[in-house]
Amino acid sequence: MNTIQLNTNLHCGACLGKLSPVLNANQHIDHWEIDLNAPDKTLSVRTSLPIADIQRLVASAGFNAVPGNAGEAVTCDMYTARQQSGIQWGDPAIWKRAAFNTLNCLIGCSIGDFGMIIFLQAYYPATPMALQMALAVVAGLFTSILLESSILRYRERMSWGAAFRMAMGMSFLSMVAMEIAMNLTDFMITGGKMQLSDPLYWVAFAPAALAGFLIPLPYNYYKLKKFNKACH
Repeated sequence: MNTIQLNTNLHCGACLGKLSPVLNANQHIDHWEIDLNAPDKTLSVRTSLPIADIQRLVASAGFNAVPGNAGEAVTCDMYTARQQSGIQWGDPAIWKRAAFNTLNCLIGCSIGDFGMIIFLQAYYPATPMALQMALAVVAGLFTSILLESSILRYRERMSWGAAFRMAMGMSFLSMVAMEIAMNLTDFMITGGKMQLSDPLYWVAFAPAALAGFLIPLPYNYYKLKKFNKACH
């Protein structure tokens, strides 16, 4: 058997949890280990398989693995440069995962958004519409980050600090785009004057939610495909 060393783009224990069952299930791999503290996240595999097969196994778990020079840190830009082509937009598995992540963001944003609107309409009905929308966006961002941090904390077993940082770093732009898309769509349909008790408000919710889902979806796919970055 030979020992193969590859530089990878794994970055945390959650990534390791996705890769482990793939490598452990292969009977041609005698032993493997990865140093997540190393700059290049070096994966060492003792196996009878050729290097291309190991790379395919790592790719099947959603990560990149490339041969690197000794001491060379492999960055996301370097991975992109080594690909024969740019981002491929036809990967069903990545679209499915991106859609799942985006849906979680949408649920989180909607909780805060509607909660703030209900609160303002019940207790502060004279609040100007611009301020109402701004407060709804802030509340939506807060609840979305809280939801995603909770998912990372309990499903990926991260600390609260690490979960919060990952949620902020990898989903914040997506959440902002989602909130803006939802509120602008709702405003264009209702003019921002409908009460929650008005059926038209809920008729407008469907296209607003759809816009909030579709606008950040390509961005989430891009992040997953290029950098393998996602909150969950």
